[in-house]
Amino acid sequence: MTHTCCVTSVLVVGNGAREHALCGGLRRSADVSTLFCAPGNAGTAILAENLPIPVDDLDGLVDAAASLQIDLVVVGPEAPLAAGLADRLRAAGIMAFGPSAAAARIESSKGWAKQIMGAAGVPTARAEVATSLVEARRLLDRFSWPLVLKADGLAAGKGVTIVHDRTEAERVLDDLFVARSLGAAADAVLVEEFLTGPELSVLALTDGETIAVLPPARDYKAIFDGDRGPNTGGMGAYGRPAFATDGLIAQIEMDVLRPTLKELARRGSSFAGTLYAGLMLTPDGIRVLEFNCRFGDPETQVVVPLIQSDLLEHLLAIARGQFDPAAVRCSDQVACGVVLASGGYPGSYRTGLPIVGLDAIPDDVQVYHAGTSHDAAGRVVTAGGRVLSVVSVQPDLPTARARAYAAAETICFEGCYMRRDVGADEGST
Repeated sequence: MTHTCCVTSVLVVGNGAREHALCGGLRRSADVSTLFCAPGNAGTAILAENLPIPVDDLDGLVDAAASLQIDLVVVGPEAPLAAGLADRLRAAGIMAFGPSAAAARIESSKGWAKQIMGAAGVPTARAEVATSLVEARRLLDRFSWPLVLKADGLAAGKGVTIVHDRTEAERVLDDLFVARSLGAAADAVLVEEFLTGPELSVLALTDGETIAVLPPARDYKAIFDGDRGPNTGGMGAYGRPAFATDGLIAQIEMDVLRPTLKELARRGSSFAGTLYAGLMLTPDGIRVLEFNCRFGDPETQVVVPLIQSDLLEHLLAIARGQFDPAAVRCSDQVACGVVLASGGYPGSYRTGLPIVGLDAIPDDVQVYHAGTSHDAAGRVVTAGGRVLSVVSVQPDLPTARARAYAAAETICFEGCYMRRDVGADEGST
């Protein structure tokens, strides 16, 4: 692999805990001397210089990368990837880590992802796509209850609803097609069969051909304990579930990741970046629930701390087309992370609330900022629905879980809410 000693300036795009974790991982590289984050948050400001550029301002991001002579741009969120930020950067002669807009369709269109999986022979739930309310109502009769309704486009983790009867399904469909609660993300809606089993998130670094599978993780999407309530962007995760054996991961690589990459390349949409497979281990075998075109959140917060080798080396090698998966080395420890959310999330919530307790976190716990900023007095305050991710890396899950929750209890802001069962059901899977 080409050494990266000449690479000194890196820009991370995004403002969540995922980007804070990526900044932390990149800061461990001796070859990063200048680090920027756009727009960043109160946590990334400690590791990087924040740039006040929104993630949807593609012109502003490209201009900043050029004027600051950025050597590598690492794109965190899915929306700018789907909008073509990586393409724009490369066209300007700037190296980018992240797939093209064409390859990012694996996430930005669930219907298209189903086509890819079908052509590649990748196991997934049966689904049909509706582009109108009338069509969606008609499709309900082709599935048994419960079933799943999914917005086809990007919906920030809030586009999936499990419905248990026709009345509930009609209400959700009216909300999507008539009230337009998710806007253009629900121009098309998937009606999908409901599956059961433990979920697993598998993230892989790839140049489109070679693959390095990172430590697997399990995340918790529902807002309340016991997976009750509406879906969120993720309320916590832990890395290396015991049920994710080496044999299972090898099977996922062969039956899911490699065929998907091969089909994308066959269609002229070769994928280079982080391919995320959201899986369910059903009684009938592995099934893909979704693909994401980037590092997951909250999975990144419990996966990146387990990467022992140089993260910059890997991201740059993929951007250059020189990736060596054998160079990726990961710890065999376990990471557990719990999200502290604003009261009312994923619905309406207040912001600007002071956060206390951040200065009392022990050394074996990392707090990744998500929805945070500084107020006029310089205090760290809430600025989003998911506010913080509290993560501990330990030799085993019970210890990691205990340390993460103990630290989370010391942090306080008005309305602070967390799930209490992240990692608690490990033995039941």
